[in-house]
Amino acid sequence: MELSIGEMLMIALAIVVLFGPDKLPEIARGLGEGVRKMRGAVDDIKTEIMKEGDNPLSEIKKEIDNVKKSVQDYNPVANKPHSAADEKPKIDLSDDETHQGPVSR
Repeated sequence: MELSIGEMLMIALAIVVLFGPDKLPEIARGLGEGVRKMRGAVDDIKTEIMKEGDNPLSEIKKEIDNVKKSVQDYNPVANKPHSAADEKPKIDLSDDETHQGPVSR
């Protein structure tokens, strides 16, 4: 939201007309104080988010690394002895006349 000089002058003129020239410094002080408080609150929120955001992310990254390491170490082919007796014979269902295929109910 950018205001041009002309727009700022119109706002200042409207404030002077509405509140009078003697109230202008008081209004400016109040606006300045409000802006400072708002900025401080936003900075506090940012700091809290960064503190809370760092810890879970680093823990999640560590867990992901642990899972990756365990997956790399695990080799199912090497851990299971493979023999021809373990394999089941493959059945060609197109030759089987009793096979009806999937049945929906």
